[in-house]
Amino acid sequence: MAEIFDTWPEKYDQWFESPIGRLVREYEKRLLLEMTKPERGERILDVGCGTGIFTLDLLAAGSRVTGLELSFPMLQRAGKKAAGYPFFPVQGDMRGLPFPDNCFDKTVSVTAIEFLEDAREGVAELFRVTSPGGVVVVASLNSLSPWATRRKAAAKQGHPIFEHAYFRSPAEMADLAPFPALVKTAVHFQKNDDPEQAAKTESNGSALGLDTGAFLIARWEKPKT
Repeated sequence: MAEIFDTWPEKYDQWFESPIGRLVREYEKRLLLEMTKPERGERILDVGCGTGIFTLDLLAAGSRVTGLELSFPMLQRAGKKAAGYPFFPVQGDMRGLPFPDNCFDKTVSVTAIEFLEDAREGVAELFRVTSPGGVVVVASLNSLSPWATRRKAAAKQGHPIFEHAYFRSPAEMADLAPFPALVKTAVHFQKNDDPEQAAKTESNGSALGLDTGAFLIARWEKPKT
């Protein structure tokens, strides 16, 4: 699976530099930080950190971040971006995290779970390495969004990334762990929308609390006992 992503670091970053990509990144970042609430000195595990797009936001909050990534080229790029920060890159698979139990204050995973058919297995690993009372935050593409519909169509045409993806609804995400989940979505606009109009659409979608935003996040707290 890693080799699928090995040639994508530059393409991935370029997408977030496009006008609509920058807007997507801003709203995804806002929701991720709202749900994670990273704090100075916290030990955070970023599973599937990719090129470090969102890892940098966690680091900027003063957290100490371990970034786990299956693709070495992606991980290498993340390491270069995070130079000077307390960032610890590790190559590995989220289905078998190479860390002891209860060793992180929080675990975060952005759009990595959608490449696991058995997502509960991956989420169980996130809980295992999270300290009691800590937080687990998982983000994915929302199956209820038009973005997922387009990517499913691309998968049928043999897209090298999307043909391996599994998209889930808010209810399905919440059901990945046996604890109460807080679920929210963002990115209510479309890929081809004018950025100015997209911002208005996002504001309306957020105000209405719509569950159809493309960026879906579930947040759980690990019980203290």
